[in-house]
Amino acid sequence: MASITPVTPSKKFARVGAHSHIRGLGLDDKLKAKPVADGMVGQTEAREAAGIIVRMIKAGKMAGRAILLAGPPGTGKTAIAVAIARELGRDVPFITLSGSEIYSSELKKTEVLMQAIRKAIGVRLHETRKVYEGELTQFDVRTTRHPYNPYQQVPESARITLTTKSESRSFNVGSSIVVSMLNQGIRVGDVIQIDAETGRVIRLGRSEEVAEKYEIAGYGEKPIPRPSGPVEKEKEFVYVVTLHDLDQLHAQSRGGFFSLLFGGGETKEIDPEVRRRVDEYVKQRVEEGTAEIIPGVFFLDDVSMLDIEAFSFLSSVMESELAPIIIFATNRGMTTIRGTDLQAPHGMPLDLLDRLLIINTRLYREDEIREILKIRANEEEVNLTEEALGYLTKIGAETSLRYAVQLLSPAAEKAKAEGRSIVDKEDIEAVKELFSDVRKSVEYVKQYEEYLLR
Repeated sequence: MASITPVTPSKKFARVGAHSHIRGLGLDDKLKAKPVADGMVGQTEAREAAGIIVRMIKAGKMAGRAILLAGPPGTGKTAIAVAIARELGRDVPFITLSGSEIYSSELKKTEVLMQAIRKAIGVRLHETRKVYEGELTQFDVRTTRHPYNPYQQVPESARITLTTKSESRSFNVGSSIVVSMLNQGIRVGDVIQIDAETGRVIRLGRSEEVAEKYEIAGYGEKPIPRPSGPVEKEKEFVYVVTLHDLDQLHAQSRGGFFSLLFGGGETKEIDPEVRRRVDEYVKQRVEEGTAEIIPGVFFLDDVSMLDIEAFSFLSSVMESELAPIIIFATNRGMTTIRGTDLQAPHGMPLDLLDRLLIINTRLYREDEIREILKIRANEEEVNLTEEALGYLTKIGAETSLRYAVQLLSPAAEKAKAEGRSIVDKEDIEAVKELFSDVRKSVEYVKQYEEYLLR
């Protein structure tokens, strides 16, 4: 007896990041911070300042300026930078880099910074292409002997028929298109699209008419309607790339926008002349109305790790026409500027500091720590008792918010091991004994200093 066994879709992979709960700045229409909104808690002054920055960016009034987020560790500097990017829109590039990452044996530090900066500038390109689109109603493949193995058959060409609601047309296609279709598993009843110039084949989905008549639809794929209109048509495609993508494309000198999507390895150092040509190309496309520039966010954390040469380079980049929104972050006070003997606030040159809009963050209050822990527990799907939440809040106030947040998942695993789905105070106490906070770790180092390697 024939049987049909349903296939259960596998569980979707989901990684919970440190700031995956951030949806925006949590401001009202008058740029006033709500106590708890969009995953943000507290830091009302900093969030309101960031809201004004977002308005300035959208109005194009941030040219030649940058932002510095300065405050103690664990006060939400990265969260505010992420929230700014969320407020600017989904297509806005958000590139993050630590100050220590610019030091490489393969690239100059100025090249690392320039690549990161150009990755943070998006370009929305509009391409009008002639395509053949329709439901595949005929697919007859003609084969021939392999030139090096006469016992093997390889595709030589094919006759295909594409059908829309308005017409049906047949075509003879070459081996490259046939191979592409076979590799994608395209069969009669699929809705496909073939680029007339490049021969690129895209499978759009399974036709509703075929799925309704003959098939049980597979999980995870919803049938699509048969296209309307003529088979041969012009369609506009929108691609969002970055200036760095275009730099790579031009550096490879392979020609054609579509080679960006299919080929070429990444080069290391990019010649300034290549970047100049890319800038001219983008400006020309913008003037023609076929491209839009999307200024993104370049978030540079631990900015005190940069040296005087890097600071000088960033100062010049801020004045260029094509520059992203640069957000610096630091938790340092008075410290030495690397590469000099000078002490300066945050380890940054005073002339650069004078050009920044500085936003200060403060330590969280206990009630704010409680709200943040509730949000993180919900994000990580950890169920806490009120007693456990109160105890974890106390830990966050006495040690650090980061330490309290990091105890959530271990405590959940501890409860799960004991057959419980809710984390109680005893679970928090148990993992607190297993995992040290900074203060406890320092005491350990002092206690066993003579036994530890120097």
